[in-house]
Amino acid sequence: MAAMDSTSGTADDTVRRTLKLVLGLVPIVAGLDKFIDLLVHWDKYLAPSIAHLLPFSPRSFMHLVGIVEIVAGVGVLLTPWTRLFAWIVGLWLLGIAFNLILGGYYDIAVRDIVMAISAFCLARLSEAGVAGEARPVQGTAGP
Repeated sequence: MAAMDSTSGTADDTVRRTLKLVLGLVPIVAGLDKFIDLLVHWDKYLAPSIAHLLPFSPRSFMHLVGIVEIVAGVGVLLTPWTRLFAWIVGLWLLGIAFNLILGGYYDIAVRDIVMAISAFCLARLSEAGVAGEARPVQGTAGP
């Protein structure tokens, strides 16, 4: 039987649980804030070129964005489909980053790209195995 590295399994699980918590809570909080604008007035981040394409007001668009973010965050945090919702969150964040680049908010776009990469890492960690399972150490051979 191959040697098991329980430290690596524990570290992987800790990272996975941390990413799951952050990438679940942040979209929920940001989504809820789309309705109350306590953190920021979100409409200002909508690129004018995108706002002109909308068949409704930027405020209504932000409400739709908020709903998507809440659903995605709940999906990451509270469902057995963390991997799927992590991919959704990552792709959503890349879409947000694209909008921010169009609007000239490059610094915030970089932050969202990094968060998207984190979401893709969570998806990969969720795919790799069940939390807490020890995995064989790479490069070791069984007897």
